Order: sequence, then C-alpha cells, then structure tokens
Amino acid sequence: IMKKIITIIAATMAVLCLSTSASAHKRCGEEWKEKMKSEKIAFLTTEIGLTPEEAQVLWPVYNQIEKEKDDAMRKVINSYKELSKAMEEEKPEKEISTLLDKYIAAQAEINAIENSIAERYKAVLPVEKVAKLYVSEERFRRNHIRRLHGGGERPGQPAHPGPRQ
Repeated sequence: IMKKIITIIAATMAVLCLSTSASAHKRCGEEWKEKMKSEKIAFLTTEIGLTPEEAQVLWPVYNQIEKEKDDAMRKVINSYKELSKAMEEEKPEKEISTLLDKYIAAQAEINAIENSIAERYKAVLPVEKVAKLYVSEERFRRNHIRRLHGGGERPGQPAHPGPRQ
C-alpha cells in the first residue's frame, strides 16, 4: 500500500511539474530532488542499520561527498559542451586541444573523488557498514529506476552487478 501511495504522490508531482511555468519547473525539480534525497537517506539509514551516533558522523561526510561529485559532474558536462561546440564550429586545433584537456581534467577529478570515497567512509564507519552503504546505494538506485519505469520495487531481490537484472 505504501508503495502505491508513493507512486501516486510521485506521479502527481510529475504532472504538477509538467503543467507549470519555467520558474515553477525549477522549484518543482528542486522539491523532487529534496524528496529523493530524503527517501534515499531514510532507505540507507535503515538498510545499513546505522546507530544514531553513526548517522550523526556519516551524513555530513556523505553530503560533502555528494556535493563534490555534483560539482565535478557539472564541470564534466560544461567542459563537454564547450568541446562539442568548438568541434561543431570547427575551431582551431589549439583551442580544441585546450578544451579536450579541460574535459579530461574534469573526468580525472570525478575519478579522484570516486577513488577517495571508500577511505573517507571507513574513517567514520566500520568496513561492514561501508560495504552495506555501497550495496544499499545501488539497491536504491535500481529500485528508483524500476519505479520510474512503472515496475515498482522487488523486495527481497538483491541488487547485483551487471547491465540488467
């Protein structure tokens, strides 16, 4: 029943988002993002079995990492757009080379963040809970994708690596 309620609420929010002005679109997108963030935190807290003390130290680290990843992804997207535009406009090789270097550096920044995450989590959580965090994040992502495609969650089915389940 709860899943149906969440699906109905999500569908209602989506309809409202589509039927409003551009500024409302941004606001609705921000509300949607906050809703997903809250759902994710609740899901992860439960799945990992965080104590209140662990939650108190994990979430500031987690939020900082998410901000760093968002900022780095924004750099990748922007540098990609610049590189793509320069190529379409047949800019000089030197300019394209500079933009390509900028794009590669942005990708490297994401990789550096990803490579540091586990150690940062291990500094505040036991390794078992860090592993549960990774598995639970993937499970949340897959359940969310399924929900968006109208399939709902499949409780009890473990998320496993690979292109499809």
